[in-house]
Amino acid sequence: MTNFGGKGANQCVAAAKLGGRTILVARVGDDLWGDQYIANLKTEKVETKYIQKTADATSGIAQITVSDTGDNQIVVVAGANEYLNVEDLDEARHDISGAGVLVLQLETSPEVAIKALQLCRGISILNAAPALDEYDRRLLTLPTIFCVNETEASVFTGLPVTSLAEAKLAAQDLIKKGCNSVVLTLGDKGALYLEKSSPESVYHTSPSVNCIDSTGAGDAFVGAFAFFLANYKNLSIEKMIESACYIAADSVTRPGTQKSFSGREILEKCLKAVFLTR
Repeated sequence: MTNFGGKGANQCVAAAKLGGRTILVARVGDDLWGDQYIANLKTEKVETKYIQKTADATSGIAQITVSDTGDNQIVVVAGANEYLNVEDLDEARHDISGAGVLVLQLETSPEVAIKALQLCRGISILNAAPALDEYDRRLLTLPTIFCVNETEASVFTGLPVTSLAEAKLAAQDLIKKGCNSVVLTLGDKGALYLEKSSPESVYHTSPSVNCIDSTGAGDAFVGAFAFFLANYKNLSIEKMIESACYIAADSVTRPGTQKSFSGREILEKCLKAVFLTR
């Protein structure tokens, strides 16, 4: 099957489906896929005024293989994503600085992420994926929250991350390297949070579900987490992590990426399940 994807777009759509007001800064190719993607984002109620069509470039494409257990393997061809540059942020400067939550990834240039982080006046989340063996230290020090999965945490720290105990050590190492706070997602085992100001990590398990396709689950988590940070400011970080885990777990019960993401109906179930009130 063919689905719309890409980490930034997925996270934007995930937040929008829950009811968030989202804007995407991106580039697509000057091709059929680019036109279809912009149309899809508009259908998902994502603001597209900062999405540029790039001449002589293809839209980014990923080939994803999903196993019988729902695990996935992905090969990415970046295409127009490689052309997103610091100058592209100038037009969006006001919206970036005024955003309640800014979410970034590393499927585009790290220099773009750093510039956007410098412009941000609200909460910023860097989902540091794909992970980098060599990187500018500002990628760790500038974001409010540095978010990685087990594999990515291992690349950034050089430590194994195969258990909750090892995940805690990796999160501590990232704090030592300069992160203000760390969210480390652990797939079906949940996620943990650690911040510089507290020695104790917050950990929450993920609901047990029948996994059909885990593709995009991490993006569902990040999008939901950003949504809760922007719209449920009275919640504790532990409840936000728990809620994001719930939304991510729900997404793997259906095939595909954006079309599997939870909407307002699931949000209401989530709020009841974790005993939340707005």
